[in-house]
Amino acid sequence: MASSLVNKNIIVINTIDKIRKQVKTLKSNNKTIGLVPTMGALHDGHASLIKKAAQECDEVVVSIFVNPTQFGLNEDLDKYPRQLKHDIEICKVNGASLIFAPSDKEIYPENKHLTYVVPSKYYQNKLCGLTRQGHFNGVATIVLKLFNIITPDQAFFGLKDAQQLIIIKKMCQDLNVPVKILECPIIRDTDGLALSSRNAYLTESGRFKATTVNKFLFKIKELYNSGLQNKEEILKIALKQLDATVKLEYLEFLSLESFSEIDLLEKNTLIAVAANVDNVRLIDNIVI
Repeated sequence: MASSLVNKNIIVINTIDKIRKQVKTLKSNNKTIGLVPTMGALHDGHASLIKKAAQECDEVVVSIFVNPTQFGLNEDLDKYPRQLKHDIEICKVNGASLIFAPSDKEIYPENKHLTYVVPSKYYQNKLCGLTRQGHFNGVATIVLKLFNIITPDQAFFGLKDAQQLIIIKKMCQDLNVPVKILECPIIRDTDGLALSSRNAYLTESGRFKATTVNKFLFKIKELYNSGLQNKEEILKIALKQLDATVKLEYLEFLSLESFSEIDLLEKNTLIAVAANVDNVRLIDNIVI
C-alpha cells in the first residue's frame, strides 16, 4: 500500500509503450496497480478516488485524457477544461505514482473505421444514453483500452456517473476483464452540489439554481425515510424544491440490481437526474 499520500516524484507519461514498461517494472516487483481514469480538470471528487486507490493499492496510475469518442455533435469537447499542471498537483498530493496523459493520436492512431465496444442497449437506452447516442460506446471503448494498456488490478469510479459505473461493471463481467471495479461515493461541495468539472461553467446565480437539484434529491430521500414509497406521491412534494428555471432532461427511478424502472421505492433504488441550468448540463443521483 502507498505509505504516504504526497508523492513528489510523480512521473508523467505520454506514450503507451512507456506506461506499459513502467507498469511491467512495478508488477515485476509484486506491486498492485490501481487505476483512476479521468478526463482531467481534477477536483476533490477525483482526489477522493485517488486517495482510495492509494489506500487499496501499492501504486496508483491516473489517466488524463479528454476522450473524443464519447462526445456527440454540438457537445462541449472543444471547450472542455484542460489544465494538466493543476491536475499533476492534485495527483501528487493524493498519492498517485504515475500519470498517463496521452494525445488523441496516441490513443486513436487510425481514426477511420474504429472498433468500438458496444454495451447492451438495455443499459444504454436509459438516463444519459437516451440523449447522448453513442456516448457509452465511446466510454466503454476508452475504458477497455486503458485496462488493456495499463493492466490494473483495480479501477476506481465515482457513483455520480452511476450509469457509466454499471455499464463498466457489466462490460468487465461479460468480456472477462480481470480488473476489480471499486465504486466510490459522490463528493459534494459545502452547498451540497455534486462536484463536477462542468460546475466551472456556472455563474453565481446559476450555481444557486443548481443546488436546488441536490435539495430535490435529498427531499426524496427524506420523504422515503418518513415512510412514503409511491413515486408519484413523493414527486408531488419533492419537485417543489426545484428552481422554476431548471429544465429536467431526465428523472428516473431505477433498481440498482435489475436497472429496471420502479414505481414503489425500496432499498437500492437509484434516483438519477440530468438537469440543464443556464445551458450547463449537470447530473446527480442518490441511492436509497
